[in-house]
Amino acid sequence: MRLKMVAFAVGVIAVLGGGYAAYDYYAGNHVTVEGVIPASGNNSVQAAAGVIEAAKLSGQWSIKQPDSKVYISVTTSKETVNIEAGSVTGVWTLDSADAGKMKAEAAVSLGSLQSGNGQRDNHIKGANYLDAAAHPEAKFALKGFENFPKEWKEGEKVSFNMNGTLTVKGISKDVTFKNDAVYSQGTIRMEGSTVVTFADFGMKNPHAVVLDTENNVTVQTRLVLEKV
Repeated sequence: MRLKMVAFAVGVIAVLGGGYAAYDYYAGNHVTVEGVIPASGNNSVQAAAGVIEAAKLSGQWSIKQPDSKVYISVTTSKETVNIEAGSVTGVWTLDSADAGKMKAEAAVSLGSLQSGNGQRDNHIKGANYLDAAAHPEAKFALKGFENFPKEWKEGEKVSFNMNGTLTVKGISKDVTFKNDAVYSQGTIRMEGSTVVTFADFGMKNPHAVVLDTENNVTVQTRLVLEKV
């Protein structure tokens, strides 16, 4: 009798453990947000370099693939779940002498979204949420920069805001991305973020019985720009 009880207890533990593992896989985070700006910078380059010439900054820049990514982060009662978009395209026009001439646009392929869980990815890209089949891209169009630096130095981080329009599922919303950027060896590396809500783009909060979800959604950009 005692052996049967022990076996039963072991079986219950195994079932519960398997159930938690399945829950942890479905609800958990499997994507790490990766930066494109070195944490410590290139001190030797900074020490040797002066101000970047205006001609090196001004002109057309393209978003480099596959180095550039966009992350969508949603916080649940369990943890923050990151979703990665690995296909980001766009062309920017920078003019350090005249901010009014600057343009920027970017497009993200929603089909490239992945969270490390295929079932969840299909749900996110489905008709109830991003509806990637009908609206395959999310787009950003610049309206203007705030505090865009007139002077850049090699390897030195600068900060500025980008005001623009984010369009998802054919619904547009004005947003502001707060950015840090570094000019390094002919590329501009930029990390930015903004916060939107599910309702901004006609989506309901994906609240579940066992899992609460915050209404705020953080959009994070990790972009590498190269001169065209």
